[in-house]
Amino acid sequence: MSATRAMPAPQATEMPLRARLGFMAMVLGMFMAILDIQIVSASISEIQAGLAASPDEASWVQTSYLIAEIVMIPLSGFLSRLLSTRVLFTASAAGFTFFSLACAMASNLGTMIVFRAAQGFIGGAMIPTVFAASFLMFPGNKRAGATVIIGLTATLAPTIGPTLGGWLTQSFSWHWLFLINVPIGALIAFAVWSTVDIDRPDRSLLARFDWWGLLFMAAFLGSLEYVMEEGPRWDWLADAGVRNLSLLAAVAGVLFFWRALTQAEPIVDLRAFRNRNFAIGCLFSFTVGIGLYGSVYLLPLFLGRVRGYNSMQIGEVMFITGVCMFLTAPFAGRLLARTDPRLMLAAGLLLFFVAIWQTAQLTADSAFPELAFPLGLRGVAMMLTMAPVNQIALGTMPPAQLKGAAGLYNLMRNAGGAIGLAMINTLVTDRSYAHRTHLAESLNWARPYVGEYQSTLSAAMAGRLGDASDVAALGRIKSLVVQQGLVLAYNDTLLLMAGCFLLSLPLVLLLQRPKKAGGGGEAH
Repeated sequence: MSATRAMPAPQATEMPLRARLGFMAMVLGMFMAILDIQIVSASISEIQAGLAASPDEASWVQTSYLIAEIVMIPLSGFLSRLLSTRVLFTASAAGFTFFSLACAMASNLGTMIVFRAAQGFIGGAMIPTVFAASFLMFPGNKRAGATVIIGLTATLAPTIGPTLGGWLTQSFSWHWLFLINVPIGALIAFAVWSTVDIDRPDRSLLARFDWWGLLFMAAFLGSLEYVMEEGPRWDWLADAGVRNLSLLAAVAGVLFFWRALTQAEPIVDLRAFRNRNFAIGCLFSFTVGIGLYGSVYLLPLFLGRVRGYNSMQIGEVMFITGVCMFLTAPFAGRLLARTDPRLMLAAGLLLFFVAIWQTAQLTADSAFPELAFPLGLRGVAMMLTMAPVNQIALGTMPPAQLKGAAGLYNLMRNAGGAIGLAMINTLVTDRSYAHRTHLAESLNWARPYVGEYQSTLSAAMAGRLGDASDVAALGRIKSLVVQQGLVLAYNDTLLLMAGCFLLSLPLVLLLQRPKKAGGGGEAH
């Protein structure tokens, strides 16, 4: 392997209590930043009503946050070196808290979108900073536990986001989706400022700040995120806005990569991809993003549209995944510390494939008894995958490149989620149409059972609807065709997601086992 090896970090027998408290405060901040991506998803209709917006306009409450956050994530590595981990994280937590309060007080959609974008941009720095800090703060013999905690947090937050959001909205009001961040965020900012001191700022970087690189990166990532979010809804390039932003993303992307590869101090250091473990780890992170965000999106969609569940009922079904994550976390930590992380990763990917493949047996009657095992297995697989991927991708990075690499690594997971959701929405639309067409062709009057079923339905409705019972029976048959078409489309999409994990499995053979003390150390 050609990647540069970091010098082993000093081995400590015990982490100081102050350092442990600071790290846990940072993890909680990351949890809040990731949670707020999904926490509004189950409450969009209530926010829409409160702000007097249309359904399409209200979706920007989530989209604006995602676009802003995905721009900040790769930028955070440079800012962390410029300002120090302590200053950047404290400012990020404080800004996230302030704009959370501003979102709760927003009285119209325009101000809400501005405040949500600011919340996502400023708060987005907390996510990759925690990944880098775990390698800077913890010696090799303590790093496995920290990696598992980060993996659990990064995967649990989007899993429980819709459930927590639905409960807060139903129990109080949609304003509490944001107000809940205020006391917690203030406490995190104070705790990190008081306890974290792991590096020093390098103010000389400001003189070499690549403003053009920042502009091109923001245009590239922001436009790309918009296209991924809105493309499926507006039939991709058939919409002028999506088409124009696709062109902008292509041009800005070329210019961004040109600046990143030619500047002495680029806004994002792409040289991290020379490290083979990091490059392959980013591919795994991309795949995990597809599975994490895709399954959290698709299963609630099935439960809501086919089973007719409300947000609380959906949360009760999905809760099994979070429970299994918690139960698996201690086991995953011990396993990561004692075994080859490549073997653990291979087992996690295989279990992820099995879990999603088992989920892809949906019927219109599927409920908790049928979904409990695959959803629980997905929770186990998520922990067995996420923890070793973190260790493999960042465990061989030298300290000088670690902060920038953490931003790129997290960007790949978010990109996987964005592209995965776009793929899911497009597949569900296309496959449900194809299945409806096929089912409709099968339901013709030349088949005796069709007429018999229509007559049975009509007779059952005659007492209530009289002469309109025949039309109502036909409407019922049509709705069944639509429902079954959706179920089959969901299964097709889940099978494709499962295939992504199976196809990525051979890449494990290309990885090199990271040293237990590699990647990290003091960044002074």
